Amino acid sequence: MALLPRVKICGVTRLEDALAAARLGADAIGFNFWPRSKRHLPPAAARALVARLPPFVTAVGVFVDPTREELLAAVAASGVQVAQLHGDEPPELLEGLPFPVVKAIRVAGPEALDQLARYPAAAGFLLDSASPGYGGSGVAFDWALAGRAAQRTSVVLAGGLTPANVADAVRAVHPWAVDVASGVESAPGVKDQELMARFIRAAKETT
Repeated sequence: MALLPRVKICGVTRLEDALAAARLGADAIGFNFWPRSKRHLPPAAARALVARLPPFVTAVGVFVDPTREELLAAVAASGVQVAQLHGDEPPELLEGLPFPVVKAIRVAGPEALDQLARYPAAAGFLLDSASPGYGGSGVAFDWALAGRAAQRTSVVLAGGLTPANVADAVRAVHPWAVDVASGVESAPGVKDQELMARFIRAAKETT
């Protein structure tokens, strides 16, 4: 029997959305610390939301090309438990950190999977589409490639997931987790509770 995937609701900017996501069954909440993101939330502001999350809901900080000092400072300031790196970070940045790191890989074709071996210190890999920008694109990619990666490592599937297609994605890939931002929003950074409920239910009730 395949394990049910964990669900991460990413790009949360409001306390009511964070609490609603947790209440609806999300396993992780993502906060985007990249200043140029439409869903940006400063680490100090995120701390108030992280402190209100119930037990066993993981807070994740999303970064793009931070220095080691910036990464450590933002994690300390926000209280997140996991870092997610979406830029072109060097593999050595992940080494020796006191918290797990998920490395995002932009998948344009099979050659993208070669990147997995470059990051032995990663706790897992978020696979997203290779569209311009860093995440939150709402664009899907070839799930067969993600399925191949999921046979080798812990895969977080992202990119264009919605309540309508997440069940198919889970069946195709068997990921460790699924990650959604724009697919459950009414506006960037503003989550729709009905869409979140439908997404989480579809992801976790897949057989």
